[in-house]
Amino acid sequence: MSEEPQPVEAPRQKKFDRRIIDGPLPHAVWMLAWPTMLQNIIGGLQGIVDHAMVGHYVGLNGNAAIGVSLQLFILVIVFVASVFSGMGVLVARFAGAGDVAAVNRTVYQAFLTAVFIAMGVLAPIGYFAAPWLLSAVNAAPEVQREALPYIRTMFVSSIGMLIFFMMSGALRAAGDVQTTLRMGIFMTAMNVVLNIALIGGVGPIPALGTFGAALGTAISSIITGVGFVWLLFSGRLVIRFTRSMSFKPDWKIIRELFRFGLPTGFQGIAMNLAGLLMLRFIGGLQFSAEAQAAYAVGYTELFSLITWTSVGLMGATAAVAGQNLGAGHPDRTAQTAWVAARIGLGVAAVVGAAFVLAPRVLLGAFALTEGVGFELGRQLLAYLAVSGFFVTVALTYTGGLQGTGDTKSPLYISIVSQVIIPVGLCTTISMMRTLEAPDIWLAIVLGHATRAMLSVIRFRQGKWRNITVSIQKGTNDAAV
Repeated sequence: MSEEPQPVEAPRQKKFDRRIIDGPLPHAVWMLAWPTMLQNIIGGLQGIVDHAMVGHYVGLNGNAAIGVSLQLFILVIVFVASVFSGMGVLVARFAGAGDVAAVNRTVYQAFLTAVFIAMGVLAPIGYFAAPWLLSAVNAAPEVQREALPYIRTMFVSSIGMLIFFMMSGALRAAGDVQTTLRMGIFMTAMNVVLNIALIGGVGPIPALGTFGAALGTAISSIITGVGFVWLLFSGRLVIRFTRSMSFKPDWKIIRELFRFGLPTGFQGIAMNLAGLLMLRFIGGLQFSAEAQAAYAVGYTELFSLITWTSVGLMGATAAVAGQNLGAGHPDRTAQTAWVAARIGLGVAAVVGAAFVLAPRVLLGAFALTEGVGFELGRQLLAYLAVSGFFVTVALTYTGGLQGTGDTKSPLYISIVSQVIIPVGLCTTISMMRTLEAPDIWLAIVLGHATRAMLSVIRFRQGKWRNITVSIQKGTNDAAV
């Protein structure tokens, strides 16, 4: 008599890591920060590879095209991704309280919202609005020719990047950064291989230049996004989707996502709008193409050596602060930002020293080795060496504010520090005399210094202690 087949048990959903709310704070912050920092560094290296290859195969106009296109794309994508900031607030609160069902429901509603916006809004509108956007930032005609296919490809394929951002934020808020690190490394490795093949051409593949860089990013991000969706249904993550879940939009959760997320979206718009306005000032300089290339390489790429780690610390701060607030430990939340800031200041000191001592080596990787482009880049790096200290403090304390649900204060702080001060200073100087590159570099530093000061002051006021989440909690059933 044959034995009856035994039912195959579905993988058990991972449990939340309670060390975030019970263990030493420095360990909790570092545990969440280092994988995100490493992922940002590895992912950022892909951008450096893009710029370096395009700089060698296409030239200065290719570098400027990528810099301008990314500034425009990020301006839009940051606002759309604001829903993930709201999701992070809710997920951290529910994870801190141990509410598995509420975490799963929240992430699924964020997923639905992201897919609709990417496919129904970003792709069609971004494609047709791209020429107008490039003209609005005063990009040179030769830069626009290189940038148009790049930015259109980025908009049309934005669904992959949005899913990656969503899952990174959700898993980090829930305390799982290892999965995001592995998927981020996978996506970056695939991107680098594709870009090597597509930018310069390999075998039968023609050299696609700037367009090849965008195509490599699009393919790798979409494949990674599909992989994340499979993992969600596989039950191998701390967050899980099941076929028994309700797949209808839950408007109460979606409203909460936007209640906490929209201020972060407007903050991103304010900051990136300021960046576009600064690009417009740069476009009006005597050597505009050289200045735009120096800005794209120095600020967009090399300064990322500081911002990669600082953004990782910001995400870790938000997760640790939010989970401890959800678990009823506000005093631990209050200490989180300064613990993270100390780590960031150490990184900023090392990178800043490299900016001052080895600018020729750093800029030479992007083919900026001589002439006006090199001089402007060297000059900018000296200013950014100082700015790095302010940025890392500003971002860690911003993470503390956003993680606890105070997403409005960073918005107001960003408007003052990233728009009014730098744009106002450049406008005032241009009315009095001819604006020069050092004026723009100084305005950037002053904006960062103001943001750091205001962020610290606001967080220490402790208004975040009274912020509540108005979604009914789910049942603590790990099988859901």
